[in-house]
Amino acid sequence: MSAEEPLLRVVRGVPTAEELAALVGAVVSRSRPAAAPAPAAASAWARSGRPAVGVTAGPGAWRASGLPS
Repeated sequence: MSAEEPLLRVVRGVPTAEELAALVGAVVSRSRPAAAPAPAAASAWARSGRPAVGVTAGPGAWRASGLPS
């Protein structure tokens, strides 16, 4: 036995080997950092590189500026 303090200690009851293994598995899985979720892919409609339709100068520009885009 090492001089280090144990990480887990059974205070009450007599756990089986399977119960201790389940406890250790739960503690180990909770101690790992969570994996970062994969970034969601932007749709073609939301890309900033999509050419935007803007108001151009010329005949009818004043009228087109008030129309919905």
